[in-house]
Amino acid sequence: MFTSFHEPATDGLRLLYSKDAYHWEDLNQVFLKPEIGSQKVMRDPSIVQGPDGVYHLVWTSSWKGDKGFGYASSKDLMNWSAQQFIPVMQHEATTVNVWAPELFYDDEEKQFIIIWASTIPYRFEKGIEEEQNNHRMYYTTTKDFKTFTPTKLFIDPGFSVIDAVIVKRAQQDYVLVLKDNTRPNRNMKVAFAKHPLGPYNQVSAAFTPHLTEGPSVVKVANNWLIYYDSYGDKKYAAVSTQDFKSFKNINTEIKLPEGHKHGTIFKAKAKHLKAIINKAEKN
Repeated sequence: MFTSFHEPATDGLRLLYSKDAYHWEDLNQVFLKPEIGSQKVMRDPSIVQGPDGVYHLVWTSSWKGDKGFGYASSKDLMNWSAQQFIPVMQHEATTVNVWAPELFYDDEEKQFIIIWASTIPYRFEKGIEEEQNNHRMYYTTTKDFKTFTPTKLFIDPGFSVIDAVIVKRAQQDYVLVLKDNTRPNRNMKVAFAKHPLGPYNQVSAAFTPHLTEGPSVVKVANNWLIYYDSYGDKKYAAVSTQDFKSFKNINTEIKLPEGHKHGTIFKAKAKHLKAIINKAEKN
């Protein structure tokens, strides 16, 4: 399944589904309407299913002003817990934003890692970026979504970075797919590490064109598919790779519904998808 939202992001969580990870269908309903955050939007929704079967959801709750993100959980993707605001940047008074929180379940440490992009003006070196737009990635970890470890810097690659996704290939073999958000570039790259929390090194050259963001990664057979929002062209696009070094354009092989925006791909139980489809048909 593929989390999604439609602009202007006030309606809430949408979901797509696919049997082959190439052709996606929209379930055509809103599953959770945003109720928290200063702007009460739901952008960049990310879902991971924990080992106990519970689906955990985090999202961007405001463009600017919030010092945290939204959180809710569900056992079936239809009935959701009360929404919570997780104030991960409240200790940094000048924080401009908290963007695109991304969930990753670390099956070795048995914990959830949440990474996101924030700007703290005058904290880092910059090129031609405005101080209000010079992002770095931060993280926290949790085992129960009730207590969280203190926020720490996740990656400072020497440039403004947003929209990062952790991918596990094998034990001690992790890839980070990220957006170089500097004004000349605004494209996507990869970096590598032996641990999900890094340090990530060997930042690659860009593998997508200018004005691309929001990567989502899924493995199909021997290929890794990286979907992304080609917002300069106002469309979704994708590449495939086996080694994260060479990338093949597969835009002619994929199908996504119009209006789909930045989400993440996750596996769901077939019975949950069937129940959702049955409910949608009755409505």
